[in-house]
Amino acid sequence: MSDQQVRYSDEDLAEFKAIIEDKITKALDDLDRLKENFANDKNNGTDDTSPTFKAFEEGSDTMSKEANSQLAARQEKFIRDLKNALKRIENKTYGICRVTGKLIGKERLKLVPHATLSIEAKNKQ
Repeated sequence: MSDQQVRYSDEDLAEFKAIIEDKITKALDDLDRLKENFANDKNNGTDDTSPTFKAFEEGSDTMSKEANSQLAARQEKFIRDLKNALKRIENKTYGICRVTGKLIGKERLKLVPHATLSIEAKNKQ
């Protein structure tokens, strides 16, 4: 075997798996909270305020619902990406850049555990 490492060791993969599972748990909690906020947004009770303020607040509600919805969609994609990273760990292809075929640096994977591109490949985009 050359000095160029082909894949991460099983120990490294186990470490990354723990990091990813922790992130999935936190991301699912955040997603639940977003969905809860979205449900609570529906009953804000501005019945006793002036019509002008009510209209303004409904506009604000609509914006916050859209923002909540976008955040939830992003969160769902993040969870999907993390779960796909777990599959790559099982296949022992985790941490290999899909463009260069080289290993993605450990520090990058600790920060962005669902990364599929090395910094080198990312910078070329």
